[in-house]
Amino acid sequence: MVIRILMLILALTTPGLASAQDRQIPETLAQVQLSFAPVVKKILPAVVNIYTKRTVSSAVPNPFMGDPFFSQLFQDQMFGGRMRKHIENSLGSGVIIEKEGLVVTNAHVIRDAEEITVVLSDGREFASKVVLNDDRSDLALLRVDTRGESLPFAMLKPSESLQVGDIVLAVGNPFGVGQTVTSGIVSALARSSLNINDFNFFIQTDAAVNPGNSGGPLVALDGSVVGINTAIFSKDGGSLGIGFAIPSEMVATVVAAEKAGVTGEKGIPRPWMGISAQTVTSDIAQSLNLPKPVGALVAALHPASPLRQAGVKVGDVILAVNEREIRDAPEMKFRMATVPIGQTATLRVLRQGQSLDVPVKAIAPPDDPPRHEMPLKGNHPLNGAVIANINPAVVTELGLAGGEEKGVVILRMADGSPAARFLSPGEVLLEINGRKIAEVSDVAPALSLSNSRGWSFTVSSQGRVQTIMIR
Repeated sequence: MVIRILMLILALTTPGLASAQDRQIPETLAQVQLSFAPVVKKILPAVVNIYTKRTVSSAVPNPFMGDPFFSQLFQDQMFGGRMRKHIENSLGSGVIIEKEGLVVTNAHVIRDAEEITVVLSDGREFASKVVLNDDRSDLALLRVDTRGESLPFAMLKPSESLQVGDIVLAVGNPFGVGQTVTSGIVSALARSSLNINDFNFFIQTDAAVNPGNSGGPLVALDGSVVGINTAIFSKDGGSLGIGFAIPSEMVATVVAAEKAGVTGEKGIPRPWMGISAQTVTSDIAQSLNLPKPVGALVAALHPASPLRQAGVKVGDVILAVNEREIRDAPEMKFRMATVPIGQTATLRVLRQGQSLDVPVKAIAPPDDPPRHEMPLKGNHPLNGAVIANINPAVVTELGLAGGEEKGVVILRMADGSPAARFLSPGEVLLEINGRKIAEVSDVAPALSLSNSRGWSFTVSSQGRVQTIMIR
């Protein structure tokens, strides 16, 4: 009898148990046992499912390909290599951040899409178009044709407000089953040991994230968006409790670029530092008398680097950007990437035991020396390729590996051209027919040196050197 009385008192006095109408956001350990429904009710209307369509071509296998004799004839697809086009559908998630219909999602969700449909939680469907595609951050912005309607939207919140252990929600459309909410905690911040996008700086969470969640929001308990879910660590495609989200600070830079009218297929311009840096290890920290291994050690500076012009020197350790401490070199790159071009960032630098504050202006990668783009035509294997001199702007556009700061690179090439059969954009021409290639003007004379044995090309691709013989 006493137990029943105690249970009745508990039911009448505990918020959220006495009445289903008194639900509230969990704020204490006891309230964690209640409900996340208020958060979900706030964010769900702004989360969208994204359906895309694109036309893809695939080879139709020749019926003789499996024959031991005839298969030799089809190795180069000269015979019977018919192509068939079909429509491929894919799905993902996104979140509306403006009532006028601006949607944030992942760039890989809408890549090569010819038709994009956005579906709200209430079932309404809207056509949309890509207004900004930033592959470097794996973020994209869509504009929804709202037909004059005001749409529900969510607010961005700095991920800096998060701490490891905070509860977060992931909302999306996993496996196409429909809008799904999962909960978890922030497992780690500033994850930088991945290779997902150019900035490699992520929030890690154990909230279940599966295929189809990409582009959906990571949500704090006040209903604000602190990140965009982008990838998972998985052996079989399912959730293993290791998901990664792009911090909201990077999302904010992409939104600001769209507001400023900086749109296009190549993404948005970001500050160029002209620096080669390495993470401070325990050994480096000990040699520099640092109390702990944090920061980025400046290993090299480009002659045009704004850091060099501001007084930063090789051997300095960058400890903070705009008063935000730097754990490693990737975090320094991320922090600078969120500084708008034209503004000044303050770097805290350690030099010979002394801490210095250095103002550094964020600049776009210089297009100098001139790239001198040149389309190649003629009776040679490079017919159809467009080449250019390497400079910081070209390195940034193509994502060339560090160290490739001069020479001649393949910018692009025509589909089906001779060059497209053995070269790809971003590959650096080192030698042609035994002649070294230092600039664009060296290419034409080298191509004229062919003999009865054909042409030879020595190229570098992401630091890997190989020689290709064409007869």
